Amino acid sequence: MTTIPLGPGSEFDAIRRLLDRWGDLARGVGDDAAVLSVPRGDALVASVDSAIEGQHFRAEWLSPTEIGYRAVAAALSDLAAMAAVPRGVLIALGVPAAWRDRLDEIADGIGEAVNGSGTRVLGGNLSAAGELSITTTVLGSVFVPLMRRGAKPGDRVYVTGQLGGAAAALAEFSAGRSGGAHRHRLAHPIPRIAEARWLADAGATAAIDISDGLAADARHLATASGIALSLESTKLPLVAGVDANLGVLSGEEYELLVTAPHALDVGEFEARFRLPLTEIGKAVAGGAGDVTIVGMPHIQIAGYDHFVG
Repeated sequence: MTTIPLGPGSEFDAIRRLLDRWGDLARGVGDDAAVLSVPRGDALVASVDSAIEGQHFRAEWLSPTEIGYRAVAAALSDLAAMAAVPRGVLIALGVPAAWRDRLDEIADGIGEAVNGSGTRVLGGNLSAAGELSITTTVLGSVFVPLMRRGAKPGDRVYVTGQLGGAAAALAEFSAGRSGGAHRHRLAHPIPRIAEARWLADAGATAAIDISDGLAADARHLATASGIALSLESTKLPLVAGVDANLGVLSGEEYELLVTAPHALDVGEFEARFRLPLTEIGKAVAGGAGDVTIVGMPHIQIAGYDHFVG
């Protein structure tokens, strides 16, 4: 592990604890800023995401390891949506006194997410706080990024994986139960990094990761592309026991919604990734951002709003 020696003090002791947990998953930590090399000709892709106690997670629902993992996985999913290869992450932790003895577990979850996406911790910040917060900046590179604005009328619409598990688990937690059969879908989402690269190479024209729910994120993509989307409720890939209404509204899925001008080889995709790839509709000419879900005429397409409720 290549790190810069750190000085004395309780803050630096905590950073040393984190670095000990991450081992070779952390690189070049300890200088004023990280230095990142990307392949010649690639674009640098960056995104930042925050997970705040009481706003994005509850300590009674998830373990400290799951909280750390989930915060970083959500940020890495933004790179997947752009078909970018992760090159490193920066972690800013706000840690209340009540969480300090669980910092090692949080670090283990962060390390699991970083390792699973083949990247490294490059640095960050550590401070005291009133509630636990994890802010993750992700850095990636890609030669030609997938954007939300690339869909054209006539494109086919696909989604990876299955939908509804996160919402089903959240409903179980809210009812005072332990998350049910789909708890892992909420606690352990998987950024679709390799899948996105395959989709881009196969000719995908636009993409977005499903964080606000299929219906809402479909509208985001359609608005950016200046087209409308027509989706089929009967084609939606749903986890067992979840109906279409819950499936289209379920946020924090971190599956990918993509468009392509031709049929994609779903058999090859499923054989390679052991994950469904399902065609669920088409891009059509119409009002920018209009989303119709055939069979669900009254669905409310809203999505999560951080400043409402």
